[in-house]
Amino acid sequence: MRKSTTKQRIILPDPKFNDTQVTRFVNHMMKDGKKSLSFKIFYGALELVEEKSEENGLETWKKALNNIMPSVEVKTRRVGGANFQVPMEVRADRKVTLGMKWMITFARKRGEKTMQEKLAGEILSASKGEGAAVKKKDDTHRMAEANKAFSHFRF
Repeated sequence: MRKSTTKQRIILPDPKFNDTQVTRFVNHMMKDGKKSLSFKIFYGALELVEEKSEENGLETWKKALNNIMPSVEVKTRRVGGANFQVPMEVRADRKVTLGMKWMITFARKRGEKTMQEKLAGEILSASKGEGAAVKKKDDTHRMAEANKAFSHFRF
């Protein structure tokens, strides 16, 4: 039997925008516990976004995150000795987490020189509905659509 679920930890809002979602993003981006460096990278990336797009950086970032968040995903389910990819709705908190992780992962893979430039580029492309993270979301949706026939195996 599975153990009980853990309690959600309270995340404090970030100092600049007073937004808990920003802190959550920075926590995902952080490596080796270097949170202040992670905040510098994030704020620098938002400044670059403001310079390039002439729009509010935080609003552009939220728009990009909404473009990346998936609504359905596939989970493997074993039925009668065969494995099926079963499409499932994504919980609200998991949507945000997946979106953030994909944005950070694909920003790190970009070709620019600094992480600020990489993240800014990924935010700009995602806000326009382009980029690798949006492609990942589309692939996830396409896979769920292709396996729609197995949706009756939901648990």
